[in-house]
Amino acid sequence: MRGWTIPVVTALALLAGWGVAAPLSNAAPRPSIQHKLPARPLIALTFDDLPAHGPLPQGGDRLVIGKTIIAALAAHHAPAFGFMNASFGAGDPNAPKVLAAWRAAGLPIGNHTFGHVNLDTVGADAFLADVARNEPALSAVAGGADWHWFRYPFLVEGQSDTVREAVRAGLRDRGYRIAAVTMSFGDYAWNDAFARCTAHHDEPAIAALETSYLAAARTQAQRSRDLAQAALGHDIPYVLLMHLGAFDARMLPRLLNLYEQMGFGFTTLPAAEADPFYRAARDLTIPGPTATLEAAARAKNLPIPANAPVPAASVCA
Repeated sequence: MRGWTIPVVTALALLAGWGVAAPLSNAAPRPSIQHKLPARPLIALTFDDLPAHGPLPQGGDRLVIGKTIIAALAAHHAPAFGFMNASFGAGDPNAPKVLAAWRAAGLPIGNHTFGHVNLDTVGADAFLADVARNEPALSAVAGGADWHWFRYPFLVEGQSDTVREAVRAGLRDRGYRIAAVTMSFGDYAWNDAFARCTAHHDEPAIAALETSYLAAARTQAQRSRDLAQAALGHDIPYVLLMHLGAFDARMLPRLLNLYEQMGFGFTTLPAAEADPFYRAARDLTIPGPTATLEAAARAKNLPIPANAPVPAASVCA
């Protein structure tokens, strides 16, 4: 079908070395920083909503989406971390195959709750129950690999101190670390728009989506760097939030090329979050919320750059 079929490169053999982070510079750190800075800015790629994110385009296939993303990562020697919702993909026979392919490629997986629940809607007790409900399926998929990384759905950590700290304590008791986010461009909105435009066979609209997707990714990557430089005085390893969606699969080779052209390298989530900036994400005895670049900038009364626009719901509606 036009605008959807994507050749899948069987490059999984390249994945063998993904457990090793990109090398760090041997240069002396700046006096105010107690760790070695990388020779170039690094991004840790993370994908939420495994095994099934967003609407399928007409003629689409979840397994093709997953394998296409895996192949693009392999071709760029880019590590990635996935976050699973066990309720997603129910009834789709390819959903378990997506998870199997992810793990067969050596890619780690973590907890995103069973039903992608919003903490501010359900409260601390129900939220932690949904975290625990996800664990049997997650453990089975992960095998012997460590799956104790957690990504909050919607990045909501709780509006009240009481709720937020109750959840942090519950996650700590279950052995989790938080997968914080310091780079995002709202990729989910393009997955929705792509499905609508594909149904209408609107090739010009799909081409426009491709252009705007890469433009937003570039803008947001520079925004993260600008915030870090302004608030911290240096780059940190950035953690990019993406989703396992159809348009992400279509665009990932071009997206990774873009980041490389911008001078970024790729690293693992654990290596990125070893940076001191993410201390509260690793150590849940520290009161939350998890650090963000926006909060770091606000603490110094610095301006917050606007986010890049995402496709409107009216696109191909």
